[in-house]
Amino acid sequence: MSIPTIEISGDPHTRGTQYGEQTREAVATAIGYYTESLGKATGLTWAQIRDKARRWLEPAREFAPELVEEMDGIAAGAGVHPGDILVLNVRGEASYDPTFRDVPDGCTSFAMTTASGDGHVYCGQNWDWRDGVRDTVVLLRIVQPPKPTVVMHVEAGQVGRQGANSAGIGLNANGLGGRFDATMGVPQTLIRRKALDCASLSDALDVLVRTRGHIASNALLTHRDRFAIDVETTPGACGWMYPDDGLLVHGNHFQAFVPPQLAAEHRPFSPDSLIRVPRATEGLRRCADATDPAEVRKRIRTALSDHLGYPDSLCAHPDPAREPVRRWATLLSSCVDLTAGEYRVTPGNPCANEYQLAPWNLYDGPGEVRP
Repeated sequence: MSIPTIEISGDPHTRGTQYGEQTREAVATAIGYYTESLGKATGLTWAQIRDKARRWLEPAREFAPELVEEMDGIAAGAGVHPGDILVLNVRGEASYDPTFRDVPDGCTSFAMTTASGDGHVYCGQNWDWRDGVRDTVVLLRIVQPPKPTVVMHVEAGQVGRQGANSAGIGLNANGLGGRFDATMGVPQTLIRRKALDCASLSDALDVLVRTRGHIASNALLTHRDRFAIDVETTPGACGWMYPDDGLLVHGNHFQAFVPPQLAAEHRPFSPDSLIRVPRATEGLRRCADATDPAEVRKRIRTALSDHLGYPDSLCAHPDPAREPVRRWATLLSSCVDLTAGEYRVTPGNPCANEYQLAPWNLYDGPGEVRP
């Protein structure tokens, strides 16, 4: 088993059309899954869900008109309504909307700036989400000069999620939960892509801290020059933290601060995150005396395969006690070597799958020069 790889280039609409044409079947699968899952959560038809999602169109267009154009291209290439692609890009925001019910979330991210024995800078995460979208996951390369070339893993139809770029910047992300005011904000898929489109770390950080998202989300930025910062963004305040002895791990609970809007009655969004973060930290510390990159990757995979708290563990597995449409799991594990420019993912749980190398090096592209 392997994750489909797709490369797109050209102007925004052309890129989107290429994307949609190559993921037509996966986009249809995603629409089918969210028709069922969001329908069960709300009692709404897909047409009604699509209509509600239009609330995010103007904030998205004002923030990144080129990415809305890219989404329109995806719809054209996949042969679906533009509103279908919009829903796929705001499924996180929809899950927190009062019309919907809270959706359990996962994801455990890490950055290793000086904590690996081989001297390389690594970042990655276990990406946990609904098991029903497993077959929609794709690895996407976007060639878009003069902007950096971006490699991301996404659900088919999404314009952003987690990835790295040819400027040596990695972005990993985690949901944080919590209800904030009803003011409309920018969808996370666009915020994350906009950050990855930046050529400098300061510009990427500026996108994250100055953009008002609709929901709270954690962003872990890593740079190949041995730097990492984690930013807990909310529709209100932001918190931030730095690596401890060259290692930073983040899950799905607020670790830097608790937003004042939530402080009085705050409870962790995903209680299992309180287990996952220290277990990942403990496991990743074992990379300190591994001097060969292959051994470092092996130890990262071992650390991210931890099963304490199974099935809602660091390496998460579907719980048969839950109805199929609500089961979640680790869809993939990523391990990005920002020093070597190598992007690796597991097609599924890391406990059962080896890291597979993407067919492109981050630093191979139009006008790019290896560091």
